[in-house]
Amino acid sequence: MKKFSSKPFRFDGRTPYSAKHTPTRIDPLFRDEDDRAHQLDALSDRMDQAQNQMHAHEKYGFVVLFQAMDAGGKDSSIRHVFKGVNPSRFQVAAFKKPGKEDLAHDFMWRFWKKLPERGYIGIFNRTYYEEVLALKVHPDRLADNSIPEEFLKNPGKLWKERYADITHFEDYLHRNGFRVVKFYLHVSKEEQGQRLINRLKDTEKQWKLSENDLEERQEWDAYMQAYEDAINATATRNCPWYVIPSDDMNNQQLIIAHIMAELLESLPVHFPQRNEKEAQKLIKQIEKQDKA
Repeated sequence: MKKFSSKPFRFDGRTPYSAKHTPTRIDPLFRDEDDRAHQLDALSDRMDQAQNQMHAHEKYGFVVLFQAMDAGGKDSSIRHVFKGVNPSRFQVAAFKKPGKEDLAHDFMWRFWKKLPERGYIGIFNRTYYEEVLALKVHPDRLADNSIPEEFLKNPGKLWKERYADITHFEDYLHRNGFRVVKFYLHVSKEEQGQRLINRLKDTEKQWKLSENDLEERQEWDAYMQAYEDAINATATRNCPWYVIPSDDMNNQQLIIAHIMAELLESLPVHFPQRNEKEAQKLIKQIEKQDKA
C-alpha cells in the first residue's frame, strides 16, 4: 500500500475546486475488512494520544466541520473515526434548521455557542456553511431570516460578504489556537440515490427520509455549484477544505482518520514537565498517607 498523503484531498485556495473534476471514489486504502479495521484502530489510538497531549498543553483546540449532501456519511464517519478519542474531551454539536431564537440573532450566533474549549475536539455535524449553501439554493428563505431589506437588494454582494465573514471567523479561531478542519464528503448523485433507497427499505431508518428531502435532491446541480462557490471562496492555507471521495464509506472513514491523526500530531504541544524534586515530595506524601 502507498504511504498516505492528504495533498490530493486538500484545497487551500491555490488550486480551485471543481465538483465535476473531483472524484467521488478512489482505490481502496485497505486490502480487506480486517486490514481496514486494524488501520482504523491504529489511527484512532494515534488521535487519542495526540489529543491527550493537546489537552494537557491547554493552548490548542480543534473545530472539525462536516458538510455533505443527505446520506453523505457524516454520522457514520463521526461515529467510527473518533471512536477511540476520550469522550470527556470530545464534543459533538448537530445543527438543524435555525429556530426562532436563532433567527433573532446573527447567523453565526448559534455556532459561536458550541465552540470547544482549549484542549478539546469539537465536531460540527452540519455547520454555518448551510448559511451559504441551502440559503443560496433557496434565496427566497432569506426573507424569513430577519435580515434588513437593505442587505437583500444585492444577493451577489450578500454572499460575497458572508464568505468574508466566515473566512475572518475561521482566521480568528486559528489565531487563537483553534485549528479549523473542514471536511466536505463528496458523494455522487447515483450513490446517494442508492443510499436513500436503502434507507426506505430499512424500517429502522425510514424516518430519516421525507418528501422534502427528495425535493431538495431535485436541486442537486444547484447545490454542487453552491458547494463549489463556498469552498473556493473560503479555502485558505490556514483553514483549508478537505474534499473526501465518499462513494465508499469505508475508504472515506480511513481518509478522514489519516488526516485527523496527521493534523493532531502536527501541533507543537507537549506534556507539562513537573519538577523532579516536587514529584518525589508528592510520592513521599502518598506513601505516608498509605501507612497512616
